Amino acid sequence: MQLAEPAAERLVLLVSQHLVAKEDHQIIHQSIVDFLEGLVAEGLGKIDAEDFRADRRRQLSHFDGLVTHLLFPTYQASLREKTTMSDTLVLRAATAADAATIAAIIAASFEEYRGRLEPESGAFRETAEAVAAELAREAGAIIAERNGAVVGCVMVKLLEDDLYLGRLAVVPAARGQGIARRLVEAVEDEARRRELAGVRLGVRIVLPENQKLFASLGYVEISREAHEGFDHPTSINMRKALR
Repeated sequence: MQLAEPAAERLVLLVSQHLVAKEDHQIIHQSIVDFLEGLVAEGLGKIDAEDFRADRRRQLSHFDGLVTHLLFPTYQASLREKTTMSDTLVLRAATAADAATIAAIIAASFEEYRGRLEPESGAFRETAEAVAAELAREAGAIIAERNGAVVGCVMVKLLEDDLYLGRLAVVPAARGQGIARRLVEAVEDEARRRELAGVRLGVRIVLPENQKLFASLGYVEISREAHEGFDHPTSINMRKALR
């Protein structure tokens, strides 16, 4: 769509507010929606107004994707999932102040694996202090929030020319909503922003359901390894090439 200069400047201003505002993001998001629909109503550009209204959710999903692409360079704003304005998913970069919350989310999410893993996951011993130390060592984390409550997280760190994701966690009450997928996609977006070659992860051999999830997202097995003290593979290393 070709915008007149004043209209383009107004849109840039609204998007900038959406990215950095600390107040009500929903109001700002809605102002962008209203503005775009206003442009259609005024006949600016070559968008079919009827098609825009009929497929409004797809159009807004694409717009949120553009905002997502701009999120990680600022490493401070939020991106939201296409649901309803009263029930949005917000993904944001974690800070040291989130360490205790991240540790609690990991503990709650991994509890279902207790007794299934051999050796047991180090997630059962995760502490706020350990998470804070990881964040201080140039690792990172992404947090998923819904209605002000943290419902998921993932840790990331640089591994050679890839970004490694670990401790992917979604609380039981929030599962089945695509949050894990959104977190993985956010990691991939960050890897692309850094112009890295791919994303890597590790998954236990005894957790085929997790292997299936990652395979559906484009990850392929690259090797297997044994935990210390074991004479057989216990973990699968998977990777998704981004270039």
